Amino acid sequence: MVKLKRPHGSLNPGGFDYERWLFTQGIGAAGYVRPAPKPVLLGSDPAWASISVWRQSIADRLSRLLNNSPGLALIKALTIGDGSSITQNQWDVFRKTGTTHLVVISGSHVGLIAGLIYFLVLKIWAWTGVLAWSPQRVAAIAAMLAAVFYSALAGFSVPAQRSVIMLAIVMIAIILQRNTRPFNTLAVALFAVLAFDPLAVLSAGFWLSFLAVSLIIYAVAGRLEKSGYCQEVLKINWVTSVGLSPLLLFFFQQVSFISPVANFIAVPVISLLAVPMSLLAVLLLFSLPLVASKLLIIVDKLLQGLWWLLERLAGLPLATINHAPPPVWALAFAIPGVLLLLAPRGMPARWLSLVMFLPLVFTAPQKPATGAISMTLLDIGQGLSAVVQTANHWLVYDTGVKFSAESDTGRSVVLPFLRQQGASKIDKLIISHGDNDHIGGAVSLLRAMPAGQVLTSAPKQLSDYSPTQCAAGQSWTWDKVKFTLLSPPQQAFASENDNSCVLKIQSEQGTVLMTSDIEASAESWLTKTYGKSLKAGVLIAPHHGSKTSSTLKFLQTVRPEYVLIPAGYRNQFGHPHREVLARYEQIKSEWLNTADSGAITINVKDGLWVVQSMRDTESKYWNVK
Repeated sequence: MVKLKRPHGSLNPGGFDYERWLFTQGIGAAGYVRPAPKPVLLGSDPAWASISVWRQSIADRLSRLLNNSPGLALIKALTIGDGSSITQNQWDVFRKTGTTHLVVISGSHVGLIAGLIYFLVLKIWAWTGVLAWSPQRVAAIAAMLAAVFYSALAGFSVPAQRSVIMLAIVMIAIILQRNTRPFNTLAVALFAVLAFDPLAVLSAGFWLSFLAVSLIIYAVAGRLEKSGYCQEVLKINWVTSVGLSPLLLFFFQQVSFISPVANFIAVPVISLLAVPMSLLAVLLLFSLPLVASKLLIIVDKLLQGLWWLLERLAGLPLATINHAPPPVWALAFAIPGVLLLLAPRGMPARWLSLVMFLPLVFTAPQKPATGAISMTLLDIGQGLSAVVQTANHWLVYDTGVKFSAESDTGRSVVLPFLRQQGASKIDKLIISHGDNDHIGGAVSLLRAMPAGQVLTSAPKQLSDYSPTQCAAGQSWTWDKVKFTLLSPPQQAFASENDNSCVLKIQSEQGTVLMTSDIEASAESWLTKTYGKSLKAGVLIAPHHGSKTSSTLKFLQTVRPEYVLIPAGYRNQFGHPHREVLARYEQIKSEWLNTADSGAITINVKDGLWVVQSMRDTESKYWNVK
């Protein structure tokens, strides 16, 4: 029926840890449904026994009513927690404007719906005069049921679960008529969430959500001054934007400067208009579809107008800043600085908080010394991407694979790594050849980060970025490190793989040879043309360890200490081939495979190569070795 495999994902600095996400979601295997026997849909009618069937039925009705309208993806996200239709461009805009929390069913949405139900039931019950049951208790029960219903629509996602638990603590206190304090309620909710889901601590959303509520309570509760609605909204936006900025830099290496403005507009539009109207439309989908469709059209127009505004805000200069993640010691200064900055006006020396923020900005990752390099072979599956850093320059060699219009490793792996390392510009991007597993992520990377020069053997595929044809003999020197292209020759090979850009990097401590997908013909030409000058301490395995490459004569000429193999986990090509691994052992080279090691970093210490794999140095107990 299904083909399953143990959880496995790429592991890179600054990248998404897919194995950790599977672990926190309680997923023990991943796979696909086999095409034979043919899969059969067991049922499609809404049934109380299956929340998933209800959610799918609602999704199908929404698709039919809105007919792929621009706002359909957002309406699905706001009503049933289905964000799969939101495009990567939309996520980028939400991230740049700091409004991502508004398009997922989070604590704010669950709390809003529960609050509206509580207020309405409280007033209606008091108006009826039936006081055998306290209006507050009846309203609390109704609000709790509404919160559970809304969370069920979201498929009881982890953020929705946390929201329901926190809300339940407050509502139980009302039902039991207990006097509560904000921080006490928050502490009990924190305890309940961790008791229910201890793995929540592995989620950045857990820390951000609880700290956001804590900061709001700290900055707003207990103040004698009475403020109007607009002033309160502005203050809350200011508190969360400034207060969470150290953690946003730590987790995501990005902070939005226009978040307060964007949220001031988007919060009331989505929370007070779009969400209640969308949920009312969902309730009417099966009984009054005509009324539901009219409501959804209004919501759709509303969201399209909001989207137009958010796009303009995201396009403003300096809308966001990207910065390397601060060290823990910088957070130790910044967090007390946040508390001092948000303290009441009477607190003396609040200006010192600005000084305590300085380490966040004026700290940078360690750079290689002049004459040295740091190279990272990224773990991108069955493809290739390597990043080389000198004292003042960055070079990216290939960008991995493109899976779809919305997904490629340039966006998901290479760009997060560069930002995590503090890079703001690529000085030179080399795309060895035009195969998807090497050029696939180039366009999204070039759109997100400027490149000084693009070198490639497939210039037609990157014509919009004024590329230069790579050829043997091209060379340049950065910070006393020499870079030389050894291939392709002027008279090209018949095979596209053999025409790959071959790069030699010579530092004071040693040489790295990057060969991309060359095969036996190109290896033979390189051996005859360069001879002993091909010798290198580190070799990126030709063609992912294919048996059509890594010929014995070529390996004996290069004589690498280390061979790094960019191959996918259990890839369909069987790379690296056993015969090739035997050749590496025959020349007494140590080899590492990204499929087993994750990202592999090469540095120099005391004149010797230091090779570190991320699965050895950074892996946790949920990571597969």
